[in-house]
Amino acid sequence: MASVSSTSGATQYGLQQLRLQQARRNADQAEQTAQTLRAQAGNAQRVAESAQENANTLSVKSDQAQATAGQVRQGLTALSTAQQTVKQLSDTVDQVISRETTAVSTSAAATSTAATATTTSTAASSNTPVVNTQGQVTGTIINTTA
Repeated sequence: MASVSSTSGATQYGLQQLRLQQARRNADQAEQTAQTLRAQAGNAQRVAESAQENANTLSVKSDQAQATAGQVRQGLTALSTAQQTVKQLSDTVDQVISRETTAVSTSAAATSTAATATTTSTAASSNTPVVNTQGQVTGTIINTTA
């Protein structure tokens, strides 16, 4: 029976060696899997960092665009105010010109009326009745010098 136990011991040793080799292969495979996962995690981390940098850049650009939009709105408001001021100034100038034109027309009409009144007054004075020494109206003076 010594040979059965030797064979049995050799078989057990062989099985232990196989199990040991299988365990080493499993350990090597687990280590390779861990390294692969570590590399993937590193890649994912780099992608995440790049995405974060991109997000930060976009945020800065967004803030700049917002500031530019605010400046444009202020410019538009200032332009609108300036246009209203120019319109009010134009309306005021038109009113002043209208008043000046009316005043000049009124002045010209007054001058024309005064000239007509002077002419009428002169003509009326030449047709003024003459009173004699006794207070009687005798007629009008006629200029006979011609």
